[in-house]
Amino acid sequence: MKDATPTAQLTSKDHDGAQRVLDRAVRGGGVPGILAQVRDGGEHWFGTAGVADRRTRRARGHEDRFRIGSITKTFTATVVLQLVAEGRLSLEDTVERWLPGVVNGNGHDGSTITVRQLLNHTSGVFSHTHDQPALCTQENYTSEDLVAIAMSHPADFPAGTGWAYSNTNYVLAGMIVEQATGLTLAEEITARIVRPLGLTGTSLPRTPDATLPEPHSTHYTRLFSPDPDATVHEATELEVSTFGAAGAMICTVDDLTRFFAALLEGHLLHPEQQHELLATVPTENWLPASTYGLGISRLTLPSGVQVWGMGGAIFGSWSYVYGTLDGTHLLAANINSDWTEGCWEDPTGLFTDLLEAEFCRTTDPGSA
Repeated sequence: MKDATPTAQLTSKDHDGAQRVLDRAVRGGGVPGILAQVRDGGEHWFGTAGVADRRTRRARGHEDRFRIGSITKTFTATVVLQLVAEGRLSLEDTVERWLPGVVNGNGHDGSTITVRQLLNHTSGVFSHTHDQPALCTQENYTSEDLVAIAMSHPADFPAGTGWAYSNTNYVLAGMIVEQATGLTLAEEITARIVRPLGLTGTSLPRTPDATLPEPHSTHYTRLFSPDPDATVHEATELEVSTFGAAGAMICTVDDLTRFFAALLEGHLLHPEQQHELLATVPTENWLPASTYGLGISRLTLPSGVQVWGMGGAIFGSWSYVYGTLDGTHLLAANINSDWTEGCWEDPTGLFTDLLEAEFCRTTDPGSA
């Protein structure tokens, strides 16, 4: 599959523009700390700014673990597509086929929703994370609990008639993986992705484990409040059962670029499933200038360059990993907060500027 869109300028190994964006994120964007890694062919570059911990003033390190939020979806989708290649399930299977009676009520009908529609967010399933009060009633949640919360709300639209980002879609996808294999999603991700690629800093925590393995930065959260005077809380220890297959994983920048390089280069999927992975649909009310495939997205940067990858936000941590379609040039970055201020209204603007600085060398957002 060839990319006919503008390609990134890969001739220069100068990452000064990206470093200026990192510095600006701390100096003008109010971010406690930021780190980034570029994987460009056989060469790597690592940059950082700010601190890992506001009390000790320790710098962020290359080996720091952090929570990757919705980038978890790419791992989950990859496992599903591998199972499709093995003939153990189909993208056209209905949810009812694998989870009888689970998706039902308030306009939800599992017999009309396919696995593909879960993965590309065209299912219409309400996202349980939109009901925060329901997620504060117990210490931890099973996947069945999360789906039940979603079913208590009206469906967003009939399956296949719209697009809406729903974390419940991936909770259901994880449940289908477990039904199809008899193993946990964590075990499947470890056996199929983590161990073969040597991702030593990557894991899907088992609930109720709220710890973050060392080394790590302190995660700071304003609970996604846009108020610059909002109280800042520490969220390094976080019970993540409310996110599960949709957003609970932990990773490092090196592991993220290694995984996405292998995925985009076609090392993890057969050609037919690779084509399915990259078949995108338009998004609504999500990332600007984006389309969405199966657990992966395509962004068109302001320069016109297109990059492929995924972003993820969770309390105290916001991450992006995007790169060229052939997987040869990638950037992964993380801030240990869930806000920006001053220069950017939210972290998506920061990461867009960082991607622009790395993948389009004719402009330099870092100098603004």
